[in-house]
Amino acid sequence: MNAAARRIAHLDMDAFYASVELLRYPELIGLPVVIGGRSKHEPRIQADGRKHFYKLREYAGRGVITTATYEARISGIRSGMGIMKAAQLAPDAILLPTDFDSYRYYSRLFKATVARITTEIENTGIDEIYIDLSNLPEDSLLLANHIKLAVFEATGLTCSIGISPNKLLSKICSDLDKPDGITIIGMSDIANKIWPLPVRKINGIGPKATRKLASLGIITIADLAQTELSFLQAHFSNNYSTWLHEVSHGIDDRPVITYSEPKSISREITFEQDLHPRHDRLSLSETFTTLCTHVAKDLQRKGYSGRTISIKLRFEDFHTVTRDSTLEVHTNDSAFIRHAATECLRRIPLEKKIRLIGVRVTSLSSIYSLQVEKISFQRELPLIS
Repeated sequence: MNAAARRIAHLDMDAFYASVELLRYPELIGLPVVIGGRSKHEPRIQADGRKHFYKLREYAGRGVITTATYEARISGIRSGMGIMKAAQLAPDAILLPTDFDSYRYYSRLFKATVARITTEIENTGIDEIYIDLSNLPEDSLLLANHIKLAVFEATGLTCSIGISPNKLLSKICSDLDKPDGITIIGMSDIANKIWPLPVRKINGIGPKATRKLASLGIITIADLAQTELSFLQAHFSNNYSTWLHEVSHGIDDRPVITYSEPKSISREITFEQDLHPRHDRLSLSETFTTLCTHVAKDLQRKGYSGRTISIKLRFEDFHTVTRDSTLEVHTNDSAFIRHAATECLRRIPLEKKIRLIGVRVTSLSSIYSLQVEKISFQRELPLIS
């Protein structure tokens, strides 16, 4: 199929984590709301029966923002910003703790809803997917509205959709009319719709590359498109220069990959205060067990078992240490994972306070394939007379 005939959609849920929280607390709709921190910032019921929502100015710690409503972003608040810094920008913004179990639930729900319309879906994150619409007979705008309505009816959440001949352009387009928007372009629209945008709008041009391009006088995608390849090659690697040249002209041949095997499944937590390995042993042990339990549940839900169990510790001085252990058999049992992770932990000197702890399982195999291997092995066993 030629590029012009392809119709690739990028669906991006609008302020996903924040929107999920607003389903739970509709009284906060229209207010600046920040998601971050831990469960101690759950709203509490006051003596008069009303909910007390924590404000950013009440926060003390080093947590970071996961996301924020559009009303909060107006103040300059963004994902990854420290909550204390955000409190300086919008001290009266509401602070809600993250609830990843809810976010995963709504993620599965919206993806299952789209899968009832088409299975040509590439899962790229908890709140976004690519959809190949090329073989569907309906008009692009009709399809986009159909998908958006289906997602809203199933979840109560809105999304924005970009449709173009490739993943690169669709990813850019889904962000142009947020929230609850639809943007559809063809290759002939690149000069008018894409070139005026800053280069950072291209997925794959990060802050470092953006700064370097700016130092070369390349600010917009139009600037990049009009730059000679030889000039780029004088400042970047040949491969990256070629890629920059192609994407600035909207060239992207990547297919929508409808299935890929996960390489690992992990969970980690950064503590709001460094924990002492001896004085805070109970807290650390409970967190460690919870991480192992969640990893096991993730494996079971996705239908995988793993053989290699790894742990990660980051200490108060930001020094990070990892250890791993490979089991004789695959497992997705929380007790086995906990035992193996503990053995890894015993190989790390615990002399400094701990900032972060994580558990990961790799060397994955699907439960189905392991069952097939077991059946095949049993069939090959010699009969005992």
